[in-house]
Amino acid sequence: MQVLTLILVGLLIGFLAKLLMPGNDPGGLVITFLLGITGSFVGAFVGSYLQIGASWSTSFAMSVIGAMLLLGIYRVVIRTAPPTTDGRGY
Repeated sequence: MQVLTLILVGLLIGFLAKLLMPGNDPGGLVITFLLGITGSFVGAFVGSYLQIGASWSTSFAMSVIGAMLLLGIYRVVIRTAPPTTDGRGY
């Protein structure tokens, strides 16, 4: 049940991370949601590791920060990736 909750909240977190970090993402909405779900898991893991995820608001904040961090890393990786040679552009 906790994993399902993390996934559903992750969708919201991905949306919030996108709102807090506006810009042009090559992956669009689907990638943003996936990064939000992953950020939710990362935030939950880091919060439990640091033992600071006792309240719901702290866990939510850690998840948003995790999603923003992953979104930032994704943007850096995509912008520095070498172009493809097959001419399709992706």
